[in-house]
Amino acid sequence: MARSHDRDKRRSSGKGRAGRLPAARSARAGGSSRALGRRALRIGGALLLALVTAVLVLQLWYLAHIVWWKWFDPGSTSFMNQQLQLLREDDPRAKLRHQWVPYERISLNLKRAVIAAEDANFTGHDGVDWDAIERAHEANLKKGKVVRGGSTITMQLAKNLFLSGSRSYLRKAQELVITYMLEGVLSKRRILEIYLNVAEWGVGVFGCEAGALRHHGVSCAQLSASQAARMAAMLPRPRYYDRNPGSVALARRTAFVQRWMWSVVPPP
Repeated sequence: MARSHDRDKRRSSGKGRAGRLPAARSARAGGSSRALGRRALRIGGALLLALVTAVLVLQLWYLAHIVWWKWFDPGSTSFMNQQLQLLREDDPRAKLRHQWVPYERISLNLKRAVIAAEDANFTGHDGVDWDAIERAHEANLKKGKVVRGGSTITMQLAKNLFLSGSRSYLRKAQELVITYMLEGVLSKRRILEIYLNVAEWGVGVFGCEAGALRHHGVSCAQLSASQAARMAAMLPRPRYYDRNPGSVALARRTAFVQRWMWSVVPPP
C-alpha cells in the first residue's frame, strides 16, 4: 500500500514538472521576444536620429553657402557642373563660357525682360508664387501635359545652385526649403543678380554676359530692348533655341516679352 502511494506521488510530481516546463519555455520565449523588440526599437530610433541629423546638417550646409553668397559671388552651380560633365563626355577638354558681371553693369532692359518672362510678381512674393503655381497646374491639367511652369526666379535659382534636374516630390520639397532660405538671407536685388549670372543661355553658355556675347555680340550692359527680350524668351529652352535661332516659337515669345517688359520695375 505504501509502495502504491509512493508511485502515485512520483507520478503526480512528474506531471507537475511536465506542466511547468512548457510554461518556463513560454516565459523565456516571451522575454526573448520583448528583448528583440526593445533592440529593434533602439536600432530604429538610432537610425531615425541619424537621418534627422543628416538632414539638418545638409540644410545648414545649404544655409552656410547662401550666407556666404550674400557678399561673395558663386563661382559655379550644381547645374553648371552637371552640364560641364555632359559636354566632357563628348569632348574631355570642353569648357563653359561664363563671366560674372555686377548688378549695375547688367542692362536694365534685361532685368525687365527676364522678370516679365519668368516671374512677373518677383518683387511681390516671398519666393513662392502660389497663385502662379495653381494657374500652371490648372493649365497643365487642361492640356493633359506640362505646358506651363509655376516656378519663380528664386525657385529656379535654388534648383540651379544646389539640386539636380530630376523630378520628384522630395527634390521639390528641398527646392522650397532652399527658396525660403534664399529669400530670408538675400535681397531681391542680390537674388536677381545671381540668377542673371548663372542662368543658362545656350550649350555651355551661362550668365548674361556670356549669353549676350554669344547671341548678340555685345556686352550685357549694352543690350537693347529687343535683344534683351529675345534672351529672356530663350530661358525656358536655352539649348534648343541656341541650336534653332529661327524658331517661330522663340520669335512669338520674344514679341510677348517685349510688349510686357515696360511695366516691370526691377529691384534698384
